[in-house]
Amino acid sequence: MNPDQNKDRAGPVLLYDGTCGLCNRAVRFLLRIDRRGVLRFSALQGGPGQAWLRAHGMPAGDFESMVLVRDWGAGASGYALRTDALVAALEACGGAGRVLGLVRFVPRPLRDCAYRLVARLRYRLFGEWRDRPLPRPEWGARFISGPAS
Repeated sequence: MNPDQNKDRAGPVLLYDGTCGLCNRAVRFLLRIDRRGVLRFSALQGGPGQAWLRAHGMPAGDFESMVLVRDWGAGASGYALRTDALVAALEACGGAGRVLGLVRFVPRPLRDCAYRLVARLRYRLFGEWRDRPLPRPEWGARFISGPAS
């Protein structure tokens, strides 16, 4: 990843499964509570998500793990996985997100166990995401390489 290409993309970016109904609903929820517009999004399956995964030695075919890149514009930025990614995303949103982020006080092994269980069942429970327009067209600018509709 060329840092010059990402200067305008500084800040946290949440990588998510773009075909998962639950994941897309979570992204839309985060868009609603992030009134400052701090958080950006990219599907794990998309070009930028795949490039980031490969550049950081992570499996490019594992879409069961949400990844929060702490600063997309910084080449070797830190990141968080699974429930740590969700907590970091909520906290980045501020306001109601900080309150919901209190889930961080649940021990990580318990959180991640529940996360993995839901990740395995998410398509059965929530289905595959069907393309639909974003409720607010201006949210489209918050997606790197466009939303997963």
